[in-house]
Amino acid sequence: MSERKTALFDFDGVLVDTEPIYDIFWNDAAERYGLGIPHFAEVIKGQTMSHIMKTYFSSYSEAFQQKVRDESSAYESHMPLPLFPGSLEFLQLLKKEGVSIGLVTSSDQCKINRAFQLYDLQGMFDTVVTADRISEGKPNPMCYLLAASDLGVAAENCLVFEDSFAGIQAGNAAGMRVIGLSTTNSAESLQDKVYEVIPDFRQVSFEKYLQW
Repeated sequence: MSERKTALFDFDGVLVDTEPIYDIFWNDAAERYGLGIPHFAEVIKGQTMSHIMKTYFSSYSEAFQQKVRDESSAYESHMPLPLFPGSLEFLQLLKKEGVSIGLVTSSDQCKINRAFQLYDLQGMFDTVVTADRISEGKPNPMCYLLAASDLGVAAENCLVFEDSFAGIQAGNAAGMRVIGLSTTNSAESLQDKVYEVIPDFRQVSFEKYLQW
């Protein structure tokens, strides 16, 4: 039997179908704020709030940046968090088979706590790395390297599940094998950046996981 790699999951666009919901907020916000960046939601996918502020709002006052953060937090506090079909079942399958599982997300801990309560995910993950724990967000590999460190495993023994270009870049930069989900970007745009592309987890067996 092949050695079982540790599974590290992004959250938005991988386990929950929230990217279209975020698109509504950030594209509208970019227009209201006068950023002048077309398709802003697509540009910032996978990035932490601190990275977004530093990269795109550095010329704005701290008060204005806080206003943006507050509006985003208010939106997140009530936005739906619909699970992708098969995602919870795949997590449960890996857990049952004794695979170590980590959650590595650009979202903050408050949002993740809400999701854990909503879907009874307490105890599902062996480590959770949120934006609150890192100083550099995706595409920097810091988040994935921290998750590997938490679990005491080598980077090359980790399998990353990602949807965004920034997240995929982070996983690759960490020296991990990346499986891309074509939930946010097309399979064609991902295929040369990841080990394999899948549409979702519905047809992924444990045997397939071991092959990866």
